[in-house]
Amino acid sequence: MRKRFDIITPCHFGLEAVLKREIIDLGYEPSLVEDGRVTFPGDGEAVCRANIFLRTAERVLVKAGSFQAGTFDELFENTRAIPWEEFLPRDGRFWVAKASSVKSRLFSPSDIQRIMKKAMVERMKAAYRTDILPETGQSYPIRVFLYKDQVTIGIDTTGDSLHKRGYRTEAGKAPISETLAAALILLTPWKGSRILVDPFCGSGTFPIEAAMMAANMAPGKNRTFLAQTWENLVPAALWDDAFEEAEELVDLSVETDIQGYDIDGEIMKTARANAARAGVEKLIHLQQRPLSALSHPKKYGFLITNPPYGERLEEKENLPELYRELGRKIRQLDSWSAYVITAYEDAERYIGRKADKNRKIYNGMIKTYYYQYLGPKPPVKKTAPQEDGEEGIIHET
Repeated sequence: MRKRFDIITPCHFGLEAVLKREIIDLGYEPSLVEDGRVTFPGDGEAVCRANIFLRTAERVLVKAGSFQAGTFDELFENTRAIPWEEFLPRDGRFWVAKASSVKSRLFSPSDIQRIMKKAMVERMKAAYRTDILPETGQSYPIRVFLYKDQVTIGIDTTGDSLHKRGYRTEAGKAPISETLAAALILLTPWKGSRILVDPFCGSGTFPIEAAMMAANMAPGKNRTFLAQTWENLVPAALWDDAFEEAEELVDLSVETDIQGYDIDGEIMKTARANAARAGVEKLIHLQQRPLSALSHPKKYGFLITNPPYGERLEEKENLPELYRELGRKIRQLDSWSAYVITAYEDAERYIGRKADKNRKIYNGMIKTYYYQYLGPKPPVKKTAPQEDGEEGIIHET
């Protein structure tokens, strides 16, 4: 019988609903949605599939326990009460890799980490009846979240964050993460058969993530995960099965119209190299081109982009004209929908139109806004006559 876990998947603040939908589409039922993370029950297979298939999660944690703790004594005793021997082998190397605290009486990460480690060691020594824990085996990093004195502890199965797909070895000066780019695309109605253009594509993250979606390519299929070394919790055969499933689902024969442009020729070389590493270079058109040259003959496309906002790429005095030009292009592509993520506070003012929808999203520590300008829906297409003589209709996709 396979071990069952509560699986915790952290994500960007404000994008929990996107991750929840991904988890449901993967075949699991979320049990808890909180700020910055979604939890669902699953077994070792779920751990493997979540790591390989989820596009918007930052990592995948196996929940070890949760409890209330307003003092360090309570933190110690409750941590020691967790059956760590059910998760960690006798020679496992374990440590509290990260502690975060919000609105809690215990707020010093270093003290939380030190006391929890001590409690875990005491539990493990007693459980394995030893005075010495060698910690020479596989790594089991622990992550702990404190919110209003509620402590939640997870064991990290991922290792390097899930945004590290393996294709982006180089990035632009102000890159958007792969997980955030994927989430922003999933917030739109875009499908792989529709047009998508990013006129500030930088190292190519938006076009590459879109192409991977179009080709049904799992974001984690070309990388490794920490828990692949954990035979005690996640047998290797489950990883083999999940990677095989991911490989079988890829369809590179799809027809796409995904384009990325940038004025910087050197960064476009990086974008092309990244697309090749991702295996989607044939699904994307990448070209050095200024925003002023943006045009497209087809209707009902999607513009999804992360333009400069004055933090690192350009001085703020250059931004008004850039955003005015972006607004002009959005108006010219009058049947298109445009989605713009930026930290520039005056973006709407210079684009010249209030967004139909606006979502606040934290990109790391930077507060950004996702401005959504919604174009008209494609017209209804008529299908061939049905057997009863009546015409059927479908919506254009």
